[in-house]
Amino acid sequence: MIPDSLIEDVVVQMLRNAVTKLPHDVEDALVRAHATETDEVPRTQLKTILDNIAMAEDAVTPICQDTGVQIFFVKQGAVETGDLVEAIGRGVARATGEVPLRPNTVHPITRANHKDNRGVRMPYINIEPTAEPYLEMTVMPKGAGSENMSQMAMLTPSQGIKGIKQFALDTLVRAGGKPCPPIIIGMGIGGSADISIHIAKEALLRPLGEHHPDPDIAALEKELYEALNEIGIGPMGLGGRTTLLGLAIEYAHCHTASLPVAINIQCWAARRCTARIHPDGRVEYPTHPGGA
Repeated sequence: MIPDSLIEDVVVQMLRNAVTKLPHDVEDALVRAHATETDEVPRTQLKTILDNIAMAEDAVTPICQDTGVQIFFVKQGAVETGDLVEAIGRGVARATGEVPLRPNTVHPITRANHKDNRGVRMPYINIEPTAEPYLEMTVMPKGAGSENMSQMAMLTPSQGIKGIKQFALDTLVRAGGKPCPPIIIGMGIGGSADISIHIAKEALLRPLGEHHPDPDIAALEKELYEALNEIGIGPMGLGGRTTLLGLAIEYAHCHTASLPVAINIQCWAARRCTARIHPDGRVEYPTHPGGA
């Protein structure tokens, strides 16, 4: 059995990794954007972002003051665990004080702060059973600036691919510079209203540069990524070549009479960390090798 105490310790380290050091695919995309930008204003913004990333890593302090709410995606392999949900919650509470994380979770009506990033349904934990011989956990600290710009629409089947493209364009134009671009777009197509929103967030977990295995979906990802980058919103909304660092789509089959589409937006600080805990106590951090 994987002890609860180990899971708790790993959650603390995952959150420390996530909020102080970006995954290589995200940092590399920002470096490429800076190298290819020709306008002085957006180039300066990208240089400031890269400097911020370096300082946060050196000092082991959060990249952004908004350390988000903690969303977990857990793959429960063929291993025994105790009270997994409680252990993750304790890890989040500890990380709030030890990393530290800004206490962000509040009651939606009274706005009373829970003070340790826990609360009703927080941290939010998605659990999927798998046959792998380990427990895999991925955390996505999700800030409000980008999350607030996310959108969902129930299109009609007759609107089809044209409607999906228009929805993506309208969402990006409405967001403008508010979600701290350059951004990453996760899009969920199909399923039902709630499923489309869920898989849009799941799409943000895919490393930048990896395309969907379905060739039709991959082609749409490429087309939308290139087209939306032509809008010119640019870093921090100040214009430039790079508005999007990436765009990923996940899909689900849906009812013949509906076409749900959701977009979840992630800012340039696309924080995520994955950990794998093996039954013998070994722990790997695939997104942050050497970062534990």
